[in-house]
Amino acid sequence: MTLRDLLVWAGIPLVIVLFLRMFVIGVYEIPSESMRDTLQVGDKVVTSRLAPRFFELHRGDIIVFKDPANWLGPSAKSQFLIKRLIGLPGDTVACKGPGQPITINGKAIDDSSFIRPGVNPSDFAFSVKVTDGHVFVMGDNRSNSADSRVHQEDGDNGLVPISDVEGVAAAIYWPVGHWSGLGRNDAVFDGVSGVSGAK
Repeated sequence: MTLRDLLVWAGIPLVIVLFLRMFVIGVYEIPSESMRDTLQVGDKVVTSRLAPRFFELHRGDIIVFKDPANWLGPSAKSQFLIKRLIGLPGDTVACKGPGQPITINGKAIDDSSFIRPGVNPSDFAFSVKVTDGHVFVMGDNRSNSADSRVHQEDGDNGLVPISDVEGVAAAIYWPVGHWSGLGRNDAVFDGVSGVSGAK
């Protein structure tokens, strides 16, 4: 085998991997407890970069996004966050307070299938209208998640620009004992009026 052949055989897989890494998949490590018990600190997840570039985002997707308005502060090691998408453009996401369900466009949802057991859907009341080009996100560990509810004074009403979304989490790949898919539960949002997806 010539040096040229070696470079071709080694180079092509490398180019393919780099292409996939840059445009198709992403990998991220979970830095906080805001998504427990779905995701644990130190879990590593693989994401699809195809949404929202080529495919729509949907309620229930777990999304990775750039810090939209200095939510993490200047000392953060990473400028990416991971939360669950709850509201799409045009939605009104609300809660009347502890013990009350989250509502989307007036329809109460049962999110007990993914929020951390023993926590309220929200410990405080809020109501946010999701504007065009944005989404509303919440952590699954609602009592320990600085999400869209908490950042309503950030200049964008706590909303995340869709242009800041890096991708949708597809699976936990490390540690091996935590291997699992991260598909959304569409049934949670059955009966919610309005659009079902956004790009």
